[in-house]
Amino acid sequence: MSRPLRAVVLFLLLASCGSGDYSAPRNLDDACSILKQRPHYVKAFRATERRWGVPVHVQMATIYQESKFIGNARTPYQYVLGVIPMGRQSSAYGYSQALDATWKEYKRSTRSPRAKRDNIRDASDFMGWYMSKTQERNGVVLTDARNQYLAYHEGRTGFSRGSFNAKPWLVRVAGEVGARAVTYQSQIASCRLRG
Repeated sequence: MSRPLRAVVLFLLLASCGSGDYSAPRNLDDACSILKQRPHYVKAFRATERRWGVPVHVQMATIYQESKFIGNARTPYQYVLGVIPMGRQSSAYGYSQALDATWKEYKRSTRSPRAKRDNIRDASDFMGWYMSKTQERNGVVLTDARNQYLAYHEGRTGFSRGSFNAKPWLVRVAGEVGARAVTYQSQIASCRLRG
């Protein structure tokens, strides 16, 4: 094989390794449709449910709210004077929108040094870990998508202080997460899934 051809083959191989399909599935209002389009989601969510006890529908409703199932989701940029970018609103990234510091804590606690926020299995495992800690510390049951979301968004300390009460928009969003979890739960009960 000639040197230029070898370089092209190597470049294409490296380029294919670095890319990922981070796009959202179609029809995000239908849990069965999401899981049929992305069978690896089923395996990830069920593994998290077995390990941490967080139901699939609670995981899915939270991921919907956090990233709309976009694997490389980031918070928007902040601007000064409406035009000068000053960085992102936070370090939240990936399916679960985990912050840098919390993600580091998760990797250390679970001994998962290679976990990535844009990997659905790692992101759902993170969510299970976080929500199980919320149950331990704050007494929020794992099936309570609304309050788990409030603790997820505000942090466990903020949740215990009731910081969300000063944010009517967040209370509304948490109610939507709870309603979506109920919808997803009934949909999942009626669809046939592998994984």
